[in-house]
Amino acid sequence: MKFTAEHEALRRATTQFVEKEINPYVAEWEAAGRFPMHEVFKKMGDLGLLGICKPVENGGLGLDYSYNLVVAEALGRINCGGVPLAIGVQTDMATPALARFGSPELREKFLTKAIAGEYIASIAVSEPHAGSDVAAIKTTAVKDGDDYIINGTKMWITNSVQSDFLCLLANTSDGKPHSNKSMIIVPTNTPGVTRSEPLDKLGMRSTETCQLFFDNVRVPQSNLVGAEGMGFMMQMMQFQEERLWAAANSLGGMERCIEATIEYCRQRSTFGQPLIDNQVVHFRLAELQSEVEALRALTYQACELHIAGENVTKLASMAKLKSGRLTREVADSCLQYWGGMGFMWDNPASQLYRDGRLGSIGGGADEIMLGIICKLMDILPGKKK
Repeated sequence: MKFTAEHEALRRATTQFVEKEINPYVAEWEAAGRFPMHEVFKKMGDLGLLGICKPVENGGLGLDYSYNLVVAEALGRINCGGVPLAIGVQTDMATPALARFGSPELREKFLTKAIAGEYIASIAVSEPHAGSDVAAIKTTAVKDGDDYIINGTKMWITNSVQSDFLCLLANTSDGKPHSNKSMIIVPTNTPGVTRSEPLDKLGMRSTETCQLFFDNVRVPQSNLVGAEGMGFMMQMMQFQEERLWAAANSLGGMERCIEATIEYCRQRSTFGQPLIDNQVVHFRLAELQSEVEALRALTYQACELHIAGENVTKLASMAKLKSGRLTREVADSCLQYWGGMGFMWDNPASQLYRDGRLGSIGGGADEIMLGIICKLMDILPGKKK
């Protein structure tokens, strides 16, 4: 992929924002278990960083996805995983379907404010019994006059403690699981919407996540995104950009960890020589960086084809699978070279170790990615040519 001067300007703007407005406060936010999302998102909105690929009429920049990829990768330089995850939910998980299929009125009411950083968005799909198995959700939205009445619960919803609206997936009929679901925008201040206490997570500590409950929640049918019954299809489309974002974002985080580990190994001496001088150490770090570059090539290729209008489900799934597994490998290997320091909570390798573990679960677990890849390779068990 060839980047233009505009790409590089966007990368610099994002990197400068990370260095000035985010990284100095990460330790404080991690300890608090939350960060001031409205404040941070408003600053990002003012810089145009929340609507890279979104419609110009709603305040977006109207650029192609390669520009979004540049921003996602630059956000990987944030010194934790929680803050970039919250941003990615806003830009690439909760709003793509709204931007693509929402009515002009719905986009003006919700998308415009999300792009400006005035509203925080969450994607409400997962349920306690239905994570990667999206078709198994049980939340219902039943028509009543001009409204939908929503009942059910959603689990592990990122941003939801502070979010202003949800892009919610619900069953709107008793039809087949892949054709009975619809996407509905639900303001979180609607009567009947309640939140649990923030969930106590292994990682992503600075991003608040909770369970949501819907008890006879009434929203207008005009809050429907696209056509009724097309929710599953829209979510599958939304997943592809989410998975590309996850892969691109992981690149910056892994490189940041490798760089910090190299510097530490130069400074730390064992048995009379810098740790970096041991061949087993510098060979392994070179190997890890080579793997990161291979993932970058795969992610960039998928992005180019996506921009060209091709179906990148297989490549995006491969990139998502590889990013989750490689992040775990990089974090574990680098942590080892920090020795006892690597076992400390505020170490960059231990930070990646706990934050990066979500990469193989969220947005479709590794096993789901493998199933998709096998299906598209035409090698599922029992399949005859």
